[in-house]
Amino acid sequence: MELETKCLHSGYTPKNGEPRVLPIVQSTTYTFDSTEHIAQLFDMPTEYMYSRFANPTVDAVEKKIADLECGVGAMCTSSGQSANLLAILNLCNAGDSFISTGTIYGGTVNLFAVTLKKLGIECIFVDASADEDTIHKAFKPNTKAVFGETLANPAIEVFDIEKFAKVAHANNVPLIIDNTFPTPILCRPIEFGADIVTHSTTKYMDGHAVQGGGVIVDSGNFDWTKSGKFPEFTEPDESYHGVVYTEAFGNMAYIIKARMQLMRDFGCYPAAHSAFLLNLGLETLPVRMKQYCENASKVADYLETVDIVSDIKYPTKFTGVQRQLADKYLKGGSGVITFTIQGGRDVAVRFMNGLKLASNEVHVADIRTCVLHPASATHRQLTDEQLISAGVNPGLIRLSVGLENVNDIINDLKQSFESLK
Repeated sequence: MELETKCLHSGYTPKNGEPRVLPIVQSTTYTFDSTEHIAQLFDMPTEYMYSRFANPTVDAVEKKIADLECGVGAMCTSSGQSANLLAILNLCNAGDSFISTGTIYGGTVNLFAVTLKKLGIECIFVDASADEDTIHKAFKPNTKAVFGETLANPAIEVFDIEKFAKVAHANNVPLIIDNTFPTPILCRPIEFGADIVTHSTTKYMDGHAVQGGGVIVDSGNFDWTKSGKFPEFTEPDESYHGVVYTEAFGNMAYIIKARMQLMRDFGCYPAAHSAFLLNLGLETLPVRMKQYCENASKVADYLETVDIVSDIKYPTKFTGVQRQLADKYLKGGSGVITFTIQGGRDVAVRFMNGLKLASNEVHVADIRTCVLHPASATHRQLTDEQLISAGVNPGLIRLSVGLENVNDIINDLKQSFESLK
């Protein structure tokens, strides 16, 4: 099936007399005909047992997203942050390290540089534009993964998936890609060599700002047995009576280990009703992404005509290497634009406060147009050096173009620019 059809039909196929629309299974528990059956599930929880880590409604959405991303399996989480956290913790223990580019979401920088550091896991930050030799030199014997964002938030820079995949695989570690902004409609990182894909489903996948969520998708392509770096996959797990994940589950070892170990213990699983709402968003995702891209491209064209605006970052405006990467990896630019207003923080804040249609809100990738001042909000916890690394300066504004009539969006921007004179 093509993507538009998968968004409607993957994950759930009703049988004779069953509901056409994915039903909400609003239950934490499931009954069984014997104590022995339940005992077997505690040895190997391969059926619905408890909604802390598996639920039929959520399971259907997981299957749909896995299909959209060309993966063998997926696991939904309660947020995009928890998806990235578990994606790393499924590979790294205290004393391990992983590599990430610096141009990633500010909350993820904090997670990697501060919180994981407290757990004894080191994040080695590298420049996304670094050459292969430089990236190779960042590896340590204990490095277990490489991480990047397809389209960085809010730097709006395209990640060279194939370059980083090549380096990661040469060092026998997987590449993890956060694909939140493009969604699988605009880019499918697994097709370019990524091994694991994460999303904040709170963003475009949901699209309507009604529930938070995340997801981890396993490509099934990485060989966990090859290097000896991942004994938790290839040696017995005593917490599950000695199961060896690579032997028992083959190319689904990664995602099943994440569920059986980490979701069991952390319990950051979404509610059935949240998954139901997410599924509604997924059903219209191809239509919405097309319109986001069309609207944002026109808004970016308008911003080029404004004298006090500079450094507009949107894929249709890229030149040089970034344009080449956008053409290679993206089928559209999504709806997020960043630009800098001359005059710095004070002028940027005045402009944002003057908007009437667009909302000032701590969100992005909404169905409605919204704006954010990253240096004061999402990246507030970062040092000046980290802000520069993340592509943020005091006059930077992140504009998330919605699905209103594009002329209304542009007119709102115009009147606020006029108010600055």
